[in-house]
Amino acid sequence: MPVRLEIPAIGVSTQLLRLGLTPSGALATPPAGPHYDRAGWYVGSPAPGAQGPAVIVGHVDSAANGPSVFYRLASLQPGDLALVSRADGTVARFAVDRVLRFPKSSFPTQLVYGDTNIAALRLITCGGPFDQATGHYRDNTIVLAHLL
Repeated sequence: MPVRLEIPAIGVSTQLLRLGLTPSGALATPPAGPHYDRAGWYVGSPAPGAQGPAVIVGHVDSAANGPSVFYRLASLQPGDLALVSRADGTVARFAVDRVLRFPKSSFPTQLVYGDTNIAALRLITCGGPFDQATGHYRDNTIVLAHLL
């Protein structure tokens, strides 16, 4: 089970929450309150380091408190490292392959959640233009990485 995420290139060091699905079936995000600025591992995805795409999500910012845990996620470059510490004391080391942005209306479900024949990591946050009318970002930033 993953307990911590570190991404040195963008200064991320966060304990990981365990997240499930909302009643509507969407991926839950870290809740408002004291843990808002932590990232969270989606418990319906493989554990980081196991075969398949482990999914970790975090907020980009908030109106009340400004930048959040994944504020600089879109600035990652291929080769940057993401380190996931696990409850057994081991660390899964991932290298970034690509940083992508998709409109929320065209979320790449298969790319994010689809089976892989390797241990993969997916980091997800909001991105793109902010829609004042809805109070939400229009896009998602998605980082694809593989286990070293």
